[in-house]
Amino acid sequence: MAAVNYLAASRVYAKGTPPAVDALDLDIKDGEFMVLVGPSGSGKTTALRMLAGLEPLDGGRIEIAGRDVSDVQPKDRDIAMVFQNYALYPSKTVAENMGFALKMQHVHKDERDRRVREAARILDLDESMLSRKPKQLSGGQRQRVAMGRAIVREPKVFLMDEPLSNLDAKLRVQTRSQIAELQRRLGVTTVYVTHDQVEAMTMGHRVAVLSNGKLQQCASPRELYDNPVNQFVAGFIGSPAMNLQTAPLTDGGATLAGTVIPLAAPVRAAAARDQLSEIVLGIRPEHLHLAADGRYPDTAGQDGAGAGAGAGAAELTGEVLLVEELGADALLHVRLAGGDPVVTRAEGRKPPAPGVRVTFRVDPADVFAFHPVTGARLAG
Repeated sequence: MAAVNYLAASRVYAKGTPPAVDALDLDIKDGEFMVLVGPSGSGKTTALRMLAGLEPLDGGRIEIAGRDVSDVQPKDRDIAMVFQNYALYPSKTVAENMGFALKMQHVHKDERDRRVREAARILDLDESMLSRKPKQLSGGQRQRVAMGRAIVREPKVFLMDEPLSNLDAKLRVQTRSQIAELQRRLGVTTVYVTHDQVEAMTMGHRVAVLSNGKLQQCASPRELYDNPVNQFVAGFIGSPAMNLQTAPLTDGGATLAGTVIPLAAPVRAAAARDQLSEIVLGIRPEHLHLAADGRYPDTAGQDGAGAGAGAGAAELTGEVLLVEELGADALLHVRLAGGDPVVTRAEGRKPPAPGVRVTFRVDPADVFAFHPVTGARLAG
């Protein structure tokens, strides 16, 4: 096991173009499961390949266990990588695929067999599977073989590049829990790349959010959800995504759909300091609480309506455009009065029908405020 450190690490593919990875500073603790997440082109895979030695550095350095590996060959970095496409040899059996790297390292056959069987036991690959060829396996089984090939090497660091993207939705959920549990049992430092923020939030000890080659924020999943540092992180983390609405400032707050949303004094002070006339308000779907029969009941929490909206909450009204029924709950797409559509959650059994006007209540404490130009979160 080993800590990993990116120290102002950069990668530029072509002169005159923006860096694919721009001065990345990131410390990954010994035994930590770190997830790199971001949209396509954010630099997450490039950052992983730099750590693997598959991409050269154009600035800064990378350390593994305190050793500068920036110019060290991939085979000498003591890492093992799991690829998106499994990269299994079709002509070799499962056992031969898992033990191939050890064979190239001239590890004795008895030791190879021991490691392969131990990895197979950890991954629930029974003895009969070891003699099969990859084409005889399901997608999930092939992914486990690819992971087994990494495990047998007993590396200091595991690198995983979107290993679940080729699996169907149900198998993806099952396999991600298996990977997280496996990492916990082995305790090996793991760097995992994904574009799926749900995958990132459910697997990582910490999550590093990247955009345009720059690190936006690195924190625990809960911290990213509760305290995003900017509009990008706020909109990227959470499912469904946070509602982001531009709202003009007024005395004591910001006006959204004809309703004044009170803002904390530090937010108002930050807006005044930057001489802003409007800000971007962020409200998560689960923080828009649907009223019963278009109104809010007197007792918050009655029949599930109004739960979570405290005294002093602001009311918003709008028309339901679309209902996505998910079973336990439903997602409502609502056009606010004079505003853009927002998404909110509702009780799944009897959601309002499209065309119905509804009323929501939102607690000002659950509203985020962002700079309309820089996207930075305003204080508060």
